[in-house]
Amino acid sequence: MRKLADYSNWLAIALVSVALALFLQPWRPEWSGYARYLAVAGLVLLLLSMLAGWRDIAATFQRRQTRLSTITITSVAVVLGILVLINIIGTRQSKRWDLTANAVYTLSDQTQNVLKKLDGPLAIKVFYSQKEMDLQRYKDQLAEYEHASSHVSVEYVDADRQRAKAIQYKVEAYGTVVLEYNGRVERVTGSGEQDLTTGIIKVVTGTQKKIYLTQGHGEKSPDSTERAGFSTVKTSLERENYGVDKVALIEHGQVPADAAVLIVAGPKTDLLAPEVEAIRKYLAGGGKLMVMLDPPESSKSAPLANLEGLLRQWGFDIGTNVVVDASGLGQIFGADAATPVAASYPAHPITDRFGYMTAYPLARSIGPLKNGANGHTPDTFIRTSPRSWGESDIDGLMKSGEVKFDEGKDLKGPVSIGAAVSAPVDAPVQTPAGADKNAKPSETRVVAIGDSDFASNAYVSVQGNRDMFMNTIGWLAQQENLISIRPREASDRRLTMTTAETRLIFFLAIFGIPGAILAMGVYTWWRRR
Repeated sequence: MRKLADYSNWLAIALVSVALALFLQPWRPEWSGYARYLAVAGLVLLLLSMLAGWRDIAATFQRRQTRLSTITITSVAVVLGILVLINIIGTRQSKRWDLTANAVYTLSDQTQNVLKKLDGPLAIKVFYSQKEMDLQRYKDQLAEYEHASSHVSVEYVDADRQRAKAIQYKVEAYGTVVLEYNGRVERVTGSGEQDLTTGIIKVVTGTQKKIYLTQGHGEKSPDSTERAGFSTVKTSLERENYGVDKVALIEHGQVPADAAVLIVAGPKTDLLAPEVEAIRKYLAGGGKLMVMLDPPESSKSAPLANLEGLLRQWGFDIGTNVVVDASGLGQIFGADAATPVAASYPAHPITDRFGYMTAYPLARSIGPLKNGANGHTPDTFIRTSPRSWGESDIDGLMKSGEVKFDEGKDLKGPVSIGAAVSAPVDAPVQTPAGADKNAKPSETRVVAIGDSDFASNAYVSVQGNRDMFMNTIGWLAQQENLISIRPREASDRRLTMTTAETRLIFFLAIFGIPGAILAMGVYTWWRRR
C-alpha cells in the first residue's frame, strides 16, 4: 500500500506539471483545454494517496520538528495569501491619495462636472514621437480622465509611423492632443489638466458664447494689464470658450444681439438714459446682466442714479456705504478692515459646494429690497462675517481709517454684498442674424456685486476670487456645468535662505550631526568601561 501511495504521489506531480506546461505554452493554444483535466486528475491521485497513507501522515505530524515546520509553512502561506488578496483588491478598487497642497494631481470639480455631463463618446488622441517625447506624463493625467468617465477613450498615435493619421487631424507638432466629440474636433498642445479641460469644454460646447463689457464710463477694461485691469479674467473666460469684447452702448445704440452676458464693471460715472434703456430692452428679451458697483469715494460723489434705478427695478437694494470687517480675516491677505472677507455663503447655484474665501477691497452693500420690486426678489449669495458692518461715514473712514460701529447709523452685519435674481421671459427675444427666431431663453438673469476690484488683476488670484467671478458668469450664461472649482496650479514651495543660514546648515550636516553621533558612541564606550 505504501509503494502504491508513493507511485500515486509521483504520478500526481507529473500530471500537474504537464497541465501547467500545457497551460503556459504559447504554440498550441488549443492544447490548454487538456490542462484542466490533467490537473484535476493529478489532484484526485494526490488525495487518494493521502487517504491511503493517513496513518503515516498522522505519525509524522506527532513529531515536534514537523509541527514547527507546519506552523512556519502555514504562516508563510497566510502572509502570501494576504499579499495576493491585497493586490487583487488593489487592481479592482483603484484608490489614490493626493498629498500636494493644492491637490494638483486630483481632477478638479470643474473637470469632473464636465466629464459627468458627457452624453456621447469623447475620443482623445495623443500624437507623439518615440524619439523626442516622454509619454508618461500624458498617461498619468489621462488615466484620471478615463477613470472619471466611461465615455472617455484614449489612443496614443505615433506621428512618425502613422503619418497619414497625423495629416488627417492636421497635427503639426509632437505632443498635440486631438479631442473628438459629436463630430467636432479640438486640438490642444499641453498635458496639464487646465489645457485638457479647456479643450474638452470647447469641443463639448461647440458654439462660443460672447461676453461684452461696457466702456465709456471708467469701467474696467478686459484689455488692460494694469493692476485694475481685467486681462486675467479675460484669459480665464477665453479658456472656457467664451468670446470677450468691449461695447460702447451710446455708439452701438443697443446691446449686441449675440451677447450671452453683459458686464458693467465698476463705472466711475453714471450710464446715460439711452444706455440704460438699451439694457432694459435687452433684459426684457431674456438677457443676462452682471453689474459690479464700487462704493462712492466720498459723501459728495454723484450717485449713479440711472444704473442704480435699473437695479432697484429688479429688487436690489444699493447701499451708500463702505463695508468694513473687524474680524481680522482681511489680514490674512495683507489687507485692512476695509477689505471684507466672505468665508461661508448662502445656498445658491453660484456658490454650490464653494469652500474658498473671497476678498472684496472697498465694497458696498448690495442685497434684496425688503419687499422686492415688480415681483422680483434677489437672493444673496455673498455675505460677509457677523463682525462686519456697512460704514455710513465714508469721509471719516477715508480720512482716518478708523472703524467703529454706530448703532442706528451703520448697517449691522453680516452684510450682503452680492445678490442674484432670475425671472421668466415675457417679451420677444433678441436673436443674432441667422439664428432660430423661435429660440427663447428660459429666463432673464441679473447679478449685482458691490465691488469690481475683486476680479481685477491685482486681486483675482486671492483664494476663490477667480472661481467666484467665473461661477457667476457660468450661472448667468446658463452654463451650469462650468460652476465649480477650477484646476489649481502647483504652488511654489521653494525654500529661500540667506548665506548665513546656508553656512549653518552646511556645518550642521558635515560636522554637527556626525560629531554628536561620535560623542554619543564615545560616551557609551566610556560608561561600559
